[in-house]
Amino acid sequence: MKTIKVVAAVICDSLQTKTRIFATARGYGEFKGMWEFPGGKIEPGETSQQSLIREIREELATEIKVGELIDTVEYDYPDFHLSMGCFWCEVIDGDLVLLEAQEARWLTKDELDSVEWLPADLGLVERIHKDIN
Repeated sequence: MKTIKVVAAVICDSLQTKTRIFATARGYGEFKGMWEFPGGKIEPGETSQQSLIREIREELATEIKVGELIDTVEYDYPDFHLSMGCFWCEVIDGDLVLLEAQEARWLTKDELDSVEWLPADLGLVERIHKDIN
């Protein structure tokens, strides 16, 4: 099975306090309308952190600071294996403009389960529950 390596930005209101998390709903493809953490594929020659900075600039017209690795999610979809490095991030410049997603929300800990997450993101959401205030 083909492996696709991607990164995801778990953008929080502050790397120190983490009270709200930014999530987006896909605007295209098989999983259109389902929720995820923004990010994308790692390009040749990029580090995970460089890839996240580029992807968030392309998808949300925003500059981020990449914090620590939360987890690397390994998930088997029917046609490929996903390996997703997930990092805490915070906005350092910009207004989170939706250039690809159809919707976005800032979610508190109590609201994390109010959206329909992509299958690969579900385990990460459980982990985030423990880490935010």
